[in-house]
Amino acid sequence: MSNASSDTVLVTGGSGFLGGRVIAQALGEGYEVRTTVRSLSREAQVREDLEAMGVAAGGRLTFVEADLTADAGWAEAAAGCRYVLHTASPFPAAEPDHEDDLIVPAREGTLRVLRAARDAGAERAVVTSSFAAVGYGRPATERPFTEADWTDPDSDVPAYIKSKVLAERAAWDFVEREGDGLQLATVAPVGIFGPVVGADHSSSISMITGLFSGLMPGTPRLYFAVVDVRDAAELHLRAMTAEQAAGERFIAAAGDAVSLHAIALAVRDRLGDAARAVPVTELPDEVVREAAEATPALKSMLPNLGTIRHVSNDKARTVLGWNPRSSADAVAATAASLLELGLLPATDPA
Repeated sequence: MSNASSDTVLVTGGSGFLGGRVIAQALGEGYEVRTTVRSLSREAQVREDLEAMGVAAGGRLTFVEADLTADAGWAEAAAGCRYVLHTASPFPAAEPDHEDDLIVPAREGTLRVLRAARDAGAERAVVTSSFAAVGYGRPATERPFTEADWTDPDSDVPAYIKSKVLAERAAWDFVEREGDGLQLATVAPVGIFGPVVGADHSSSISMITGLFSGLMPGTPRLYFAVVDVRDAAELHLRAMTAEQAAGERFIAAAGDAVSLHAIALAVRDRLGDAARAVPVTELPDEVVREAAEATPALKSMLPNLGTIRHVSNDKARTVLGWNPRSSADAVAATAASLLELGLLPATDPA
């Protein structure tokens, strides 16, 4: 379907944890890449990060300044691109004052990118959605969530989760009604882990740094699925070119949900003495609830204690031949990279 040596790929959000890996993957497969950043001052850092990934981008990578909240720059960014990979999305450090502060930029930004792709005559767009758009707003059951499932945006879910489902719904509606032949595929990653190359990385990584803080007597009963950022990037490229991916959603997960306790044990096993501060016990729910009374930051996890959202990656494996690293490999690679870069909390020797 694709001739990489003559095709240009637009990757939005090139300074992001996932966006950078998608750029690296595309360059590694021989594509010319154009990427958007909110400020061209980020170009040097993006290139430095790519070097740390072992990729010398040179003139095969160009930059355009564009923001999801404004029209400027998007026509220039998409011009001449055969494919558009939309990885950029707002992620708040805290719950916004009003949900529309997050929902509107996510939805309207996605539509801006898709309009630019359509108007430029791009063949296919791949939008990075999230498992947040798949597995929330309804009871978790023993049946794994699949691409056929949708989060209910009218349920009592945080603004970020609502923003992801509404943005993806808007993308599918746009392509159906106004796409003018533009093909669409979406990729819904779970928690993104994997090797870090700098201080800017996925919010999921804070779970690993927290394990090394020395402040946790044990792990709460939290369960979530993980995926290595390198595998998530590869899935985007497969969804971009595979004929059978057009019109499809794909969950990016290493496997089923795992416990934070299992993640802690995997890190201890792989890193040995360097991970001596990582707790090896699992805390009863009542202990976590009592601790949350004194530490408000813990309260956000209370609704998810003991909840297992099972997830299936069968579709990506069978339809696209995707073969991701294991959950243990993904989190161990995260911890090892943080250790190498000196980004883990300093703790007193045991």
